[in-house]
Amino acid sequence: MKITQHWLEEFTPGAATPAELAAQLTLAGLEVEALDPAAPAFTGVVVGEVLACARHPNAERLSLCEVTTDGADRLQIVCGAPNVRAGLKVAVAKIGARLPGEIAIKRAKLRGIESQGMICSARELGIGSEHDGILELPPDFAIGRDVRAALDLDDTVIEVNATPNRGDCMSVFGIARDHAAARRRRLHYAAKPVPAAHADAIGVELAAPEACPVFAGRLIRGLRAGAPTPLWLRERLRRVGINPISPIVDVTNYVMIESGQPMHAYDAARVAAPITVRFATAGEPLELLNGTTLALTADCLVIADANGPVGLAGIMGGSASAIGDGTLDVFLEAAHFAPQAIAGRARRLGLLTDAAQRFERGVDPQLPRRAIERATALLIEICGGRPGPLTEARSAAFAGAQPRVRLRRRRLERLLGTTVPDEEVREFLGAIGDRVEELGEGWEIGVPSHRFDLAIEADLVEEVARLRGFDRIPEHPAIAPQLAGDASEQRAPAERALAVLIDRGYHEAITYSFVDPAIQQALFPAQAALALANPISAELAEMRVSLWPGLLQAGRENARRQQSRMRLVEMGRKFLLDAGALQEIDTIAGLASGARWPEQWGIGRDPVDFYDVKGDVDAVLALTGDAGSIRYEPAGLECLHPGRSARLWRGEHAIGWLGELHPRLAKQFGWVSAPWLFEIETELGLLSKIPQYKAISVFPRLRRDLAVVVDESVSAAQLREAVASSASGLLTEFVVFDVYRGPGIDSGRKSIALGLILQDSSRTLTDVDADAVITAVVARLRDVFSATIRDQ
Repeated sequence: MKITQHWLEEFTPGAATPAELAAQLTLAGLEVEALDPAAPAFTGVVVGEVLACARHPNAERLSLCEVTTDGADRLQIVCGAPNVRAGLKVAVAKIGARLPGEIAIKRAKLRGIESQGMICSARELGIGSEHDGILELPPDFAIGRDVRAALDLDDTVIEVNATPNRGDCMSVFGIARDHAAARRRRLHYAAKPVPAAHADAIGVELAAPEACPVFAGRLIRGLRAGAPTPLWLRERLRRVGINPISPIVDVTNYVMIESGQPMHAYDAARVAAPITVRFATAGEPLELLNGTTLALTADCLVIADANGPVGLAGIMGGSASAIGDGTLDVFLEAAHFAPQAIAGRARRLGLLTDAAQRFERGVDPQLPRRAIERATALLIEICGGRPGPLTEARSAAFAGAQPRVRLRRRRLERLLGTTVPDEEVREFLGAIGDRVEELGEGWEIGVPSHRFDLAIEADLVEEVARLRGFDRIPEHPAIAPQLAGDASEQRAPAERALAVLIDRGYHEAITYSFVDPAIQQALFPAQAALALANPISAELAEMRVSLWPGLLQAGRENARRQQSRMRLVEMGRKFLLDAGALQEIDTIAGLASGARWPEQWGIGRDPVDFYDVKGDVDAVLALTGDAGSIRYEPAGLECLHPGRSARLWRGEHAIGWLGELHPRLAKQFGWVSAPWLFEIETELGLLSKIPQYKAISVFPRLRRDLAVVVDESVSAAQLREAVASSASGLLTEFVVFDVYRGPGIDSGRKSIALGLILQDSSRTLTDVDADAVITAVVARLRDVFSATIRDQ
């Protein structure tokens, strides 16, 4: 969220520079992501007053204005804004002024009339986007005052990333309170009660007290229609990223950013009393402020009047009771909704609102009454009106005892590794908690209502360390028993497999475990996937059934950035549903695309092919010491190119896939040429063959070469298996040194030249022994594969 330094300093005055303040907040556990000026640099712009305004004699849409910037001067300025008029206070850029974008103001003639300056719009000063008129300044601004000072533009916008457990820091006051606690001071958000001017009220019933235990409201009558939001309030909203809409809506947004309490305003004339906070009935319709019509589910909490839902509790209001230009009576709402009643609903409905973000993290249940008082005071100041009594519906079961947490002195010292003086601990605890009680062994505090994250002793240890400053904790060598980890030979380390691929030119990728359902369904239409109940977005709504969706998206992004040659690898888990049971499978997957080698002068730019990627996979599987047990069998998968894909087997177990992306999917995903993909399940794929001692034979080896003609479908692995089974244990090495197709070989057949290296550990083999092996091998190949011997 965004806050401004000057707004923060209204609660915690200080003389720190923006950089110093950012460092203080970061050291206190609130990460500062950005520091930006509230307005771009400009000079020479002062407050002026339009004394007279007449039509330009030579242009219908231009006005000739007489402006003063000190009460004595008279500047003639040509202005094209439709809202310029006599008596208006304006921002005047005098001759010599410099505006954002390095625009210098000089004397100029517009349609034959000299203009001695410029009357500026908010957009021209870089403090707004409106371009239909000049910036209208408040009438009480002093003439001649520098506009930067008048509008407090020398401010700094601070973007703070509060962690999910710190809902109390989702406001200007919340951050100020935490910053003050680091300086051992405690702040309280107070709002002066506004007395009632009439007795009218709208009754509220809490039909779901466990989801909404507190609901405060107030009816304000007789608002002044058409009153503008004051410039100071619009400026503060702009700086924190909220567009001003109307005084009523702007006030509720302002109070939310200031206090952390989301609010909503209803047009009282469009609400049929009483109001009920309840869960929706399944299918109940509700049209929201953004124009979306929902069919509600039974777990959606709603604010309803006598006619039906008028708002989705804690998320967004309904259009039926929306504030309009003619609204005269308004009903203000500030409620406490339990985080579990709001969490997940907004994301499921695609409604990530500021209110939902705060209620999901937790909002102080003591804030609604104070927020109503603060909003009432602001609204009456801006729009007038007569406030009614503040009404509050509160569940009796909600007024429980305040939880207390104990902190032991010895535990604090043990977890931090240093001693913190008791006086400091007491001051820090007093700055964050209620009723600090000293015990013999430590302290006990009452957990304040806004701190949902304080529940156990370790939470208080963290608070002391955080507020005191992590940089003040000295470093000491850790004293702990050194326990050696397991180093098993039964499995090749997955990290080693990853390193092998990196050594072969791959880059490691890390992608989300949740993926786009549309992409995953296109790749694996027959595979059921686990849908997330509370996804980050609609594009990340399913757990991945393969690492390929993430790699394909990463590859596509690289291709868009002119990376024509890619090698990506990822190690992670895939999640498969098997008969309703979830399986988590450790996997190594990769993607290869582009040229076989990096560009160079010595070789061409041949594209990567099946055997290139197979070589990479073989290098990984060689780590097991049992590469001979791996075989590749032609197989089909919906997402792979038919005829260019293979299933990896180890014995009787499938361990992965290798293939080219299907051309249809390559075109759908925007690939110029289809990438190659592989995937290895590491549990079986990296299972190692335990090394065993074997004496080196002192007897010579014999080699016999054999050329056999077999069908195209016969693989080298099948030949190796058949040869090994026929060689009577004498085969020590098997090589394929030639493959021939062409004249002399029938169509659909191929000639494979085999090298058989034979050796015995107990004697010298003779030619008779070798011939016997060859005879047995030839017979086996003829019987199994209908092989023939090629003589030449």
